[in-house]
Amino acid sequence: MLELKHLRTLAVLRETGSLTSTATQLCLTQSALSHQLKDLEQRIGSQLFLRKTRPVKFTEEGQVLLRLADDVLPRMAKAETELAAMKEDAQGRLHMAIECHSCFQWLMPALKEYKVGWPLVTLDFSSGFGFEPIPALAGGNLDLVITSDILPRSEIHYEPLFDFEMRLVLADTHPLASKAFIEPEDLAQETLLTYPVQRQRMDIIKHFLQPVGIEPAQFKSADNTLMLIQMVAAGLGVAALPNWAISEFSRQGLVVDKPLGKGLWRRLFAAVRNQDAQRPYLQAFFITARNQCHTHLEGIKRV
Repeated sequence: MLELKHLRTLAVLRETGSLTSTATQLCLTQSALSHQLKDLEQRIGSQLFLRKTRPVKFTEEGQVLLRLADDVLPRMAKAETELAAMKEDAQGRLHMAIECHSCFQWLMPALKEYKVGWPLVTLDFSSGFGFEPIPALAGGNLDLVITSDILPRSEIHYEPLFDFEMRLVLADTHPLASKAFIEPEDLAQETLLTYPVQRQRMDIIKHFLQPVGIEPAQFKSADNTLMLIQMVAAGLGVAALPNWAISEFSRQGLVVDKPLGKGLWRRLFAAVRNQDAQRPYLQAFFITARNQCHTHLEGIKRV
């Protein structure tokens, strides 16, 4: 019997106090407005307001409908806003940076799976090695950063993905291959093979060697994990890599891997802006990434 347009019309009529102003605000002709009001009065069988009063005076029946309008219209507006936000999320942008070369191993399959459920989200990524990604995230240039380092900032939320162990990778003929675990001083005369990353951002430097004031004798870099493994196998140096990135190579006997000290465990995070953390398309990415990693990566721990 009642329609939202009726409630909106009565609310505007109360606000303006006149039929002429109401028609103008609703973009209706005087005739169309009068027809709508008469149709409503016929439906409920009662007069809603007194004609030829200024401002318009509502009857008791009219007051009942106005109270209904005050209840329903704000709720409708809120629902419309939420639906619009959901539509915006479904078409959102996920521009990410990855502070971990090895992460491409699981990230690409995760993104492929993610796109199935969120095809309208625009995906793009940068390596995150030539600039400081967290400030870029805070400034709105990025939407997500995959990182193992927390830089405390009030506007950044760090979503934990999983825990992993950094291990030292060596050729099976290397003198350190016979040790049960690696101590910082063992690396003082070694060539450390790394990704092309700033040294202060390397886990083995920041969390294993630097605290005791030790630095490797030499550094060499390679662009990807396979190249690092091949260089290690050829005896060109040693490398520190995540346990899940080297398990297959160790199984094949191409290299051996040893724990760093009692075990250098790190946690991988997806960093996003606080204000965006609850967006559905970001929450869906967190879930997809965690599921993909726990299904396919060896040696990691749930958080």
